[in-house]
Amino acid sequence: MDLEYFKEWVFKEFKIDLKAYKPNQLHRRILSLMSRVGVGTVEEYIELLKKDKDQRQKFLDFITINVSEFFRNPEIFNDLRNKIKTELLPKNKNLKIWSAACSIGAEPYSIAMILDEIAPTGRHSILATDIDNTILERAKRGCYADSEIKNVSNEQINKYFKKKEDFYEIDSKIKSMVTFKKQDLILDRYDTGFDLIVCRNVVIYFNADIKDKIYKKFSESLKKDGLLFVGATESIYNYKDFGFEKASTFIYRKI
Repeated sequence: MDLEYFKEWVFKEFKIDLKAYKPNQLHRRILSLMSRVGVGTVEEYIELLKKDKDQRQKFLDFITINVSEFFRNPEIFNDLRNKIKTELLPKNKNLKIWSAACSIGAEPYSIAMILDEIAPTGRHSILATDIDNTILERAKRGCYADSEIKNVSNEQINKYFKKKEDFYEIDSKIKSMVTFKKQDLILDRYDTGFDLIVCRNVVIYFNADIKDKIYKKFSESLKKDGLLFVGATESIYNYKDFGFEKASTFIYRKI
C-alpha cells in the first residue's frame, strides 16, 4: 500500500495532514476502511472517494475520530466541574472556554450545562471547533441518541432536552451558549485568552512532534492559571515543558 501517495492526495483534497497521525494506527484504519468497501489498492480507494459522497464522509468521520458522548468519563467531568467552581469562577464570572475537536457537540454542550447549573448569571463564551464541516452541522442541530446521553442525569434530561421521536434535542438556551467553527488543530492559528481549553481523545492519535506543538499552542492560548482538560488516556508526561503544572490527573494548570 502506497501510504505516502495517499497522504499527499488526502492533503490536496481535504486539507487534512495525515503525516501528523501515528503511521501504524493510520495504516490499520485505512486498510480497515478499504476492506469494508471491498477495494484492494489505494488507487481504487481514491477513485471511490472521488465519486461517492457517502464514502467520502465515512472516510472523514473515521479519520477525524467523531466519537463522543455527554460527560464522557463522568468522574473526571466531576473533577472539572469542581475546578471550574473553585478555581476559575472566583477569578472571573464570565468564562472564555474552547472545546477543541468537539465532534458532535456533546462536550461543549456538557460544559454549557455545567455553567448553567453553577454560574447561570455569567456571560460565558464557549467556542467549539472541529475539522469536519458535516459533523459541525450535526453539532449545531443538537440532536442525540440514547447512547450519547447515557451519562446525563434524569434531572438534566428533563431540564435540558426535549424528547422527539427517537432522539433528544438539546435546549435552545444551551445551544445559544456555544459557537461552532471549523478549525484544523495542526494547520490553523489559535485564539487566545481562554480560561479553559478542553481537548480530549484526539491528540492521542498524533505523533509526538505534533502533540508537543499542539500542547505548546494550547499553553500560549490560555490565561495564567487557565486549565487544560485532556482525555482519560492522554496524560502529558512532559507538561512542565509547556508551562503547566498538574491540577489533577487529567487537568493541567498554566503557571
